[in-house]
Amino acid sequence: MNPSLRQRIDGWFLSRRPPSDRLQLTQRNVYIVPTRAGWMLGVTVLVLLVASINYQLNLGYLLTFLLAGSVAAGMYVSHATLRGLALHLLPPEPQFAGAAAVLRVVLDNDRRAPRWGIGMAVRGPGRLQWAWCDVPGGGSSTIEVAFRAEHRGLHPAPALVVETRFPLGTFRVWSLWRPAARVLVYPAPEIQPPPLPPGDPVADATLASDARVARTGEYDGVRAYRRGDPLKMVVWKKVARAMAAGSDDLYSRETQQARQQALWLDEAHTGLPGREARLSRLAAWVLMADRLGVDYGLRVAGRQAGPAQGEAHRRQCLELLATC
Repeated sequence: MNPSLRQRIDGWFLSRRPPSDRLQLTQRNVYIVPTRAGWMLGVTVLVLLVASINYQLNLGYLLTFLLAGSVAAGMYVSHATLRGLALHLLPPEPQFAGAAAVLRVVLDNDRRAPRWGIGMAVRGPGRLQWAWCDVPGGGSSTIEVAFRAEHRGLHPAPALVVETRFPLGTFRVWSLWRPAARVLVYPAPEIQPPPLPPGDPVADATLASDARVARTGEYDGVRAYRRGDPLKMVVWKKVARAMAAGSDDLYSRETQQARQQALWLDEAHTGLPGREARLSRLAAWVLMADRLGVDYGLRVAGRQAGPAQGEAHRRQCLELLATC
């Protein structure tokens, strides 16, 4: 079939499926077709039937109708494996561009008999990557389907295919699901970003506090190493742990006086010409600042997130980079 014609047919077929994060498989949305092995078995049964009629073989009749009955029973069991199954898509977790995003689907079985050999995959061109599971009777199972998100932004979840070939593999029973959920994709962080930019002075920093810090030399945290930092400022224990983990990052102590400066991760500080490259560097800086445990803010595309730290703030900044 012409690829463009097939894409148009697939698009028309998907448009007739209302998006929903829950799907109940019934006779109206479960389809069944013979597999290649099923077609070969059908031809074999036909040849056996013709030979048995031609030569009047009673054992040939017995074998022919035994195989035909097995095929009919397998068709019923295969269709019943999916019919009545309930699917529920859990809210997808955000992911970085170029990494594998995971969709978690809960399969609920309301009958007492278990359901075997159920597969699920993301519908798309090329060979599908299947994930398989069994659902116990009166219970549920969770299946994880992975796909690769290439571009940042808020994207609709891809269409999913659920199928089974249990028990004989002679029939393919399948259904198409169009979820309504959306997947948030962050910009891919730069692999080897430069150190964090210097902070901006805080307007309400008092001279008394500066004099006290200069006199006591107290330390209040750590930050990424900057060229020119004295060796006594390097946090060697943290550097050793980073090297043991396979990283060559250096960290310096940060005085309370330095913390009178606000760290703003500004798009103008990246020094890169391309928009996606700037966002990639900002994403790497957000992860670096979050790993160091310092307060940081983000300015990009006329929008900003005020200086803070923590998991919620990191997600806010990354979401801002993904949707700007």
